[in-house]
Amino acid sequence: MDALFAAPPEAEQARMVEAVLFASADPLTVKEIAERLPHGSDVPAALARLAEHYAPRGVQLMRIGDAWAFRTAPDLGFLMAREAVETRKLSRAAVETLAIIAYHQPVTRAEIEEIRGVAVSRGTLDLLLELDWIKLGPRRESPGRPATFVTTRAFLDHFGLESAKDLPGLAELRAAGLVGAAPELAAGAPRPGEAADG
Repeated sequence: MDALFAAPPEAEQARMVEAVLFASADPLTVKEIAERLPHGSDVPAALARLAEHYAPRGVQLMRIGDAWAFRTAPDLGFLMAREAVETRKLSRAAVETLAIIAYHQPVTRAEIEEIRGVAVSRGTLDLLLELDWIKLGPRRESPGRPATFVTTRAFLDHFGLESAKDLPGLAELRAAGLVGAAPELAAGAPRPGEAADG
């Protein structure tokens, strides 16, 4: 059955999507955007049109996981340094734990402890959960069905990543001086975005 009213012209749909994304505090999925637009609107086409329009500008339309949001162009991030307020500095344990989860997800607490070589305090995981950078993933099909941890859309958004596959590789980390010649964290890590065995 045909819709009672025709969908707005493509240019108007793009304007509507633009308005919805600007008004939203959080990234929105295609489905969430479509729920706010008139019936028959082509949200993916509107997003593609907006992404092309904003590509050379100071604000760009970026894909964050399965969602979309406007963000400062990466090459202009230094201009925002004064406005960035760092309310909490992560401990070394929290940084290591987050890195292990990002590169080995989904990963259990026991696996994190095995990789780090020390016990993971409850406070470290609580902090990362509170920051919404990690969340509980699927339970393992093994004795006790242990819970796993995975990164979140907020993690991708904070670090400017489209997906976990965009995490830097071992060679890039070494070149940046972030890991030594024999990094324990990355040893045996699957490629970003791939699940760990188990």
